[in-house]
Amino acid sequence: MDQLIIAVVVVVAAVVIAALAMRRRSSGPSAGDTKAETPGVTRLRPKVAEFHVRGEHALVLFDVPLPAGDVDQVLRDILVHEGVEVVREKRHDLPISQVTRVVVMAKRDGESVEVGSLKLEEPGELPPPVVPEFHKHATRGGFDPVAQIDAGLPTHAPDLADVKRGESLRPLAEEIRLAANVEAGLRAQGLDPAEMSAGDLVVGVLRLAGYAVRQGAASDVFLATRAGETTFVQTVDHKRGDYPELDEDDIDRFVFAFAGSGAQHGLLATEKYAPFQIYEREKREPRIRFLSRERLQQFVDGIAVG
Repeated sequence: MDQLIIAVVVVVAAVVIAALAMRRRSSGPSAGDTKAETPGVTRLRPKVAEFHVRGEHALVLFDVPLPAGDVDQVLRDILVHEGVEVVREKRHDLPISQVTRVVVMAKRDGESVEVGSLKLEEPGELPPPVVPEFHKHATRGGFDPVAQIDAGLPTHAPDLADVKRGESLRPLAEEIRLAANVEAGLRAQGLDPAEMSAGDLVVGVLRLAGYAVRQGAASDVFLATRAGETTFVQTVDHKRGDYPELDEDDIDRFVFAFAGSGAQHGLLATEKYAPFQIYEREKREPRIRFLSRERLQQFVDGIAVG
């Protein structure tokens, strides 16, 4: 008899626990949950190089390249906000009850430079967690960044008749204009706009637009996911001595790889100019787009700023 009673109690307890678990799942994240973000999008998280608590200061060093001169306010706001979130995550491992200020640093020419700080109202009491909207598209569930690529793209390839095979293209940074929030977002990812390639730029902007990006099977392939859809991204770098126009073999390789990827969209990013044939390729397969040199500015403006 006693064994029967114990068995009934165990069953009832299991049912109650299961019901509570289902209720928690159905109710979703609470207002105080730092992960309560828009489903299907991701937010910027700069890489932490070092974290220390020294006396009343919590010091956070990000692996972020700073520009020369004054730090832009947008970049400062991003890093200070993320510095506070780093302290919030670390507070379970290190005592912060005596901390009165969060000091945020980043790197310039290999040296650690203070970017900004936040004074706490009470020692050890962090401000409420928030998800800042530095890039408005990143948290818009109904916005499809890849679908916006056609808007404003050039409809013809440039005339390369006067370009010699051995001639090098100008650095991309000399031709691409970046809004303050875009440059800040790229730097927060560890990218230096003065040295980035077209692939760096495109992948970085996709991250700003709310995509979760991971490395693909090869070093020049990335898979970007947002709201349940995946974009296959392939990069083609321009090397000194290369002809400044995208090669037909690279185009074929991209189209073939996209077809076998299972992705809903495909992007090829390159510093090179595109030949006329890309327009016919895009007509035959409307899910792919070539983000070549003459199209990169419109891509950046249309997705990250627009």
